[in-house]
Amino acid sequence: MKSPGNDAGRAGEHAIIGRILGRLPAAPASLVVGPGDDAAVWTPPRGSLQVLTTDALVEGVHFDWRFSSPADVGYKALAVNVSDVAAMGGAPHLALLSLMLPPEIPLDTVDGLMDGLLVLAAEARVTLAGGNITRTCGPMVIDMTVVGSARPRKLLRRDGAQPGDFIYVTGALGASAAGLDWLRSSVGTSHPGTEAGPGDPALAACVARYRRPGPRARVGALLGRNRAASACVDLSDGLADAVRQVAAASGTGALLDGSALPLHPGARAWFAAKGVDAVEAAAASDDYELLFTVPRRRLGRLRAVVREARGVVVTRIGEVTADGSLEIREGEGRRQLPSGYAHFTNTI
Repeated sequence: MKSPGNDAGRAGEHAIIGRILGRLPAAPASLVVGPGDDAAVWTPPRGSLQVLTTDALVEGVHFDWRFSSPADVGYKALAVNVSDVAAMGGAPHLALLSLMLPPEIPLDTVDGLMDGLLVLAAEARVTLAGGNITRTCGPMVIDMTVVGSARPRKLLRRDGAQPGDFIYVTGALGASAAGLDWLRSSVGTSHPGTEAGPGDPALAACVARYRRPGPRARVGALLGRNRAASACVDLSDGLADAVRQVAAASGTGALLDGSALPLHPGARAWFAAKGVDAVEAAAASDDYELLFTVPRRRLGRLRAVVREARGVVVTRIGEVTADGSLEIREGEGRRQLPSGYAHFTNTI
């Protein structure tokens, strides 16, 4: 039972802001004016372009309290934005947090959001520079903006792929989709963390990946710094959407090798047991890996990136084509690239 004054409505905006500010670590010297004023003021790295991105998580659309703890949601809210900066070849620096809170939400939930957010902020070296808190009569919304930087000639975009470039992905595919599917089928209304997790370690890793996707910030920055990639995008909306975005922006097609796709072993086993095509499932999995293209003449640069990637696996999965088609080769045949995640169709 909640005690009086222990929810957002009773505490009020200023008390919640004070609660958050009291947890923030010391800001770097580049943050000239930090939280508490009308706006933040920052000195960007000399000679760099600013990289700005924003994303929102909406309760009931992007997360479900049955599946994720407040710390998971806070971590993911920052991760989706750090991943976008990584896909641009940039380094993240600052974050702005906007919370739209139902008045009945417990302050413990707000504390939990900050627990997860600050864990990733420390890992990614991101400073929370300010934000806003407001009341909503609808579901909770966590909206974040992240500001990063990249050198002018080392910025990555989606429109640089050329026919003949190889297509690569980081990490493993399908883990998030498998983790969410397991949660939907196995978790009741108990609070996340109190239910028994999957007995299979590989499937447990999929659940962890869904709850807290680790953005590939280091790999993205390396790809930009080394100018190894011709185009890059993150897999926030799945493999299929990423391939389509690069192809559409670059005016190309793509041919993927189905046998080369690095499906997560937990996802492969989970979907096989259900009689579900693992490639189809992985095509819409929000794994927050990076998909990028590399010209053949830059493969040496890519090898240098892999050496510095601290164990992150990079896999060649296909080739950019000139004919505009988007296909997967499987054995002697081919099929159309599966559909990916659609924001106005898919939910958690």
